[in-house]
Amino acid sequence: MVIDHSMQAEQIMQDFALRTGLIGGNTPKRYLWTDAFAVCNFLGLYESQKDLRYLDLAKKLVDQVHHTLGKERDDSGKSGWLSGLEEKEAEAHPTTGGLRIGKSLPERNPGEPFDEQLEWERDGQYYHYLTKWMHALNRMTELTGEYHYNRWAIELAKTAFAKFTYLEPNSGQRLMYWKMSIHLDRPLVSSMGQHDALDGWVTYMKLQQVAQKNPDYDKSLDLSSEIASLRKMIDATTLATADALGIGGLLSDTWFLTRLPHLEIKMLERLLVASLQSLQAFVQHDKSLSYPASYRLAFRELGLAIGLEATQKMGKKLREPFSDFLPLGEEIIAFWSDEANQKSETWQEHLDINTVMLATALAPDGYLGGRS
Repeated sequence: MVIDHSMQAEQIMQDFALRTGLIGGNTPKRYLWTDAFAVCNFLGLYESQKDLRYLDLAKKLVDQVHHTLGKERDDSGKSGWLSGLEEKEAEAHPTTGGLRIGKSLPERNPGEPFDEQLEWERDGQYYHYLTKWMHALNRMTELTGEYHYNRWAIELAKTAFAKFTYLEPNSGQRLMYWKMSIHLDRPLVSSMGQHDALDGWVTYMKLQQVAQKNPDYDKSLDLSSEIASLRKMIDATTLATADALGIGGLLSDTWFLTRLPHLEIKMLERLLVASLQSLQAFVQHDKSLSYPASYRLAFRELGLAIGLEATQKMGKKLREPFSDFLPLGEEIIAFWSDEANQKSETWQEHLDINTVMLATALAPDGYLGGRS
């Protein structure tokens, strides 16, 4: 029996809305990465079905994320917006203080010893989560024509760049922290994410492209300086990776780059080479796809499947080298669509992110946009 992927994605997103308190009265449970993909999925359902219910869900989710992750934690003993702005001003600029990750545990206190395993469960802010939220807000503007979403994305972009990047005093090179505190006043993990500068560069150019279509374009929101700095940071970064989610991100960024005006051919070539090298290494050396479900992380694999879907939107010449890898994405989607594999502990432990990423892989147009 042929699976109707759009119907499967729709059911997943309806269940997600109920389970996480977007509708139905449950206490809202927000997590920035998952919610960024969820906004895009609802937009995709709205675009394909012309059903305003899904646009309403996308708008409601944006509002709920800002009013949850843009504010202090309930267990912090504090209240108000992370920006510190008064209520009316904060409502108009909900992203200027950044957005919390949404982890279950509070962030590590100053002076508290670092515990690598525990840090994964602690709150704070991630740059690569913020760029995903910028993308979701930008997609809101692309599909609704409402430019305040793009403005919120740019305000977040400026805050993130200002707080996460810094000049290394000896070399004078601009670097980036991987994880910052909730109030963006101290790094929690000082190392730099491999693709954070790339994600930032591509995302900021997408924001700029949409903003410049606004008849009321505000030049104070220009991102040219940040874009130039991020571009230099990429030159010092190795892009090839053995990580499934990282490969998926490379492929998606490559696709997004092809849709931008004034295409930078040398960078496109670099991304294509790094993506192909990464895929070849993954196929030859990574045996994780042969493991049982209980030893696998669905959302990381599904990120790869989404990236492979992105290659099929490229022009014929660009997508041709990736054709041999398409069965890999199809295999991942089929594996995690199997109800038996969804009973595994690793699926259930990360249910929200796994299901939303599966929905994106099944119906990727909301996240990836249309063909070039």
